[in-house]
Amino acid sequence: MTLALPAAAAVVALVGAGIAVTGSDSAEAGEAPRISMDTQKPAEPSKQELRQRTIKAMKGDATSERSLVKQPDAAAADSADGAPSARIIGGSTTTISTAPWMAQLHFSDSTGAGYFCGGVVIAPTKVATAAHCVKGIKWYEDGAVITGTDKVPTENADGSWDFHGGTVFGAYRQWNHPSYSAYTLDGDVAVLTLTSPTTAKPLPLAQPTDGALYQAGLDGKVYGWGRTSSTEPNSGSPTLKVADADIVSDTACGAAYPDGFVKGHMLCAGAAPTGSDETSETTCNGDSGGPLVVSGRLVGIVSWGDENCSAAGKYGVYAKVSTYSASLQARVDDANWNNDHAADLLTRRTSDSTLFGWNSKISSLSRTYNMGYFGGYTLALQTDLDRDDNEDMLTRYNGSVYWDHWVPALGEWQSKLVATGWGKHKAIVAPGDVTGDELPDLVTVDSAGTMRVYPGRGNGGFNAPVTVGTGWGSYTMVRGHGDFTNDGKADIFARATDGKTYLYKGTGVATKPWSAPVLVAAFGSMNALATTGDVNSDGVADVLARDTTGKLWLYPGKGNGGFNTRVAFGTGWQAYNLFG
Repeated sequence: MTLALPAAAAVVALVGAGIAVTGSDSAEAGEAPRISMDTQKPAEPSKQELRQRTIKAMKGDATSERSLVKQPDAAAADSADGAPSARIIGGSTTTISTAPWMAQLHFSDSTGAGYFCGGVVIAPTKVATAAHCVKGIKWYEDGAVITGTDKVPTENADGSWDFHGGTVFGAYRQWNHPSYSAYTLDGDVAVLTLTSPTTAKPLPLAQPTDGALYQAGLDGKVYGWGRTSSTEPNSGSPTLKVADADIVSDTACGAAYPDGFVKGHMLCAGAAPTGSDETSETTCNGDSGGPLVVSGRLVGIVSWGDENCSAAGKYGVYAKVSTYSASLQARVDDANWNNDHAADLLTRRTSDSTLFGWNSKISSLSRTYNMGYFGGYTLALQTDLDRDDNEDMLTRYNGSVYWDHWVPALGEWQSKLVATGWGKHKAIVAPGDVTGDELPDLVTVDSAGTMRVYPGRGNGGFNAPVTVGTGWGSYTMVRGHGDFTNDGKADIFARATDGKTYLYKGTGVATKPWSAPVLVAAFGSMNALATTGDVNSDGVADVLARDTTGKLWLYPGKGNGGFNTRVAFGTGWQAYNLFG
C-alpha cells in the first residue's frame, strides 16, 4: 500500500479548544512524503465461499444428533472429538432491531460435522462468544459469522438458500482466554476478529467496577437461536428468541452446581427450571456464546448447564464478563501492523529520517516495514480511531496533526486533518477509551501545561474537548496506550524530570479521567518511553524504554499498574527517535 501524507480529504479540524468542520479542502502542511507499506492482513473470502461454509455447517449440524450439554465434570468427554459442548427453551421470539448486536456463528470441524453458536458484536470487527465455540476450530478456514438478521438461513424449495438479509463475514483471527479449560469450562470466553467491519451496533461490556449489575434478582435477558426442547436434538429456533434471565445469587448457583460453579468466574441467571420444557425458561444447546444482557450491557456469555436443559433446579450458567472484560477489551484494541495479537513499534532512523515499523516477536522486535522518508515529522502515534482493525497513525507535520488511515473499500490510505497549531504541544497521546463510551479518545498537553481530552466519535473525528486541568507541563513525558491495571479502562504514565514515573489510572469519566497518581517506576536512566499496547501478547499493556546507552527494554505489565522483570530488546536504539 502507498500512503500519501497528507492528501486531499474531508477535513475535521480541532482549532484550540473548539471544533471547526472545514469541508473537503486539501490539508495544507507543506511537502509530504509518500510512504510505501505492505500489510499481511488476508483477503476476505468471497461471499459465495462464506455462504457455502454456512450451508455446509447447517447441513452437518442437522445430521449430527449431538448430545446435550454436560456439566463441567463430564465436559471433557465431549472435547475428545473436537466438538464444542454447545448450550431457549420457553421465552418468545424477538427481532434484530431489539438485539442488533446478535451474531450467528456457523462452523465445521475436520470430520465435516457442523455446529452453531451465538455471539455478540462488541466492536465493528469483534464478536465475543464462548471459548468452547472457538477452541480447536480453524475459523479462518471453516467458519462464517452472520449479523443483521433475526433468522437463520433456510433452504428454499429449489435448493437455493435464503439468508434473510443477513451479512456474512469471515473470521481471520481467533482468541480464547488462556485459562479456558474443557474440563472445568472455566475461562469460557473468546473473541473472533472479522475480515471486515459489521455495521451492527456493538453491545458495551460490563466492567470490573459494575458489581451492581450482578445483584441477585436484577432483570436480565438472554438471546439465542438454540434448542427449544431438552429432548429433541434438532429443535433449534429458526427465529431469534429472548428469555427472562434474572441474576441468581452465587450462593444459589453454588448450591445447584457444588462441583462445577467457580465463584467470580461464572454466574447463574434465570428462574430455576421446573423439570418440564412447558414450564421452564432457560438456555439450551445452540445458545452457547450468546449474550446475557442487564441494563444495556453484556454481563454474561452463555456457557453450560445440566445435560437436561430443563432439569429441576439447574440454572443456566454463564461466563462472568466483568471478570474477563479487560482481556476482551485488549482484543478489541489489538490492531497492529501485521495483524497478530502483539503490539508493534514505529521508529525513525536519525541518520536519514527513514520511518520503520517493527513487529513484535513477543521477546524481541523485528524491523519489517520501510515506510520511507519521514523528515519534518515530530509525531507518529499508532492507533485505530475508526475501530476497523486496521492500524492507523496520528502524525504531526509543521504543527498540524493528521489521521492517516487505510480505507479498504478504496484500497488506499487517506489522510485527514485533525488539528492545526499544535506544534508546541508537549504531549499528544492516544491511550484508548478515556471517557467510558468504548470509543478511542485523544489526550493532549498544550504548551501551557493544560491537559484536554478529545472524546472520539469512533470514525476518526472528535467531539469538543474537555479540560482536565493544568500543571501537566512539569512532566517531561506523558505516555499511554491500553489498560495497565486490568480494569478495562485506559491509563497513562507521566514521567517527571528526575525520571520518576507515575501511573494515572483511568476512571472512565471525561471530566475527571484519572485517579490520583501512583509512583510505579524510577526511569531515571531512560531517555525514551513508548507505549503501543500489549507487546508480549499476554492481554496486559506494556512499556518499552530506551536507556542512555541505547539499550531497549520491555517492561511487561503486571495488570496492576506495575511491571514484571524487564526483558532486553537489543542495543543500538540510540540510532532511532520518535518511538511510536
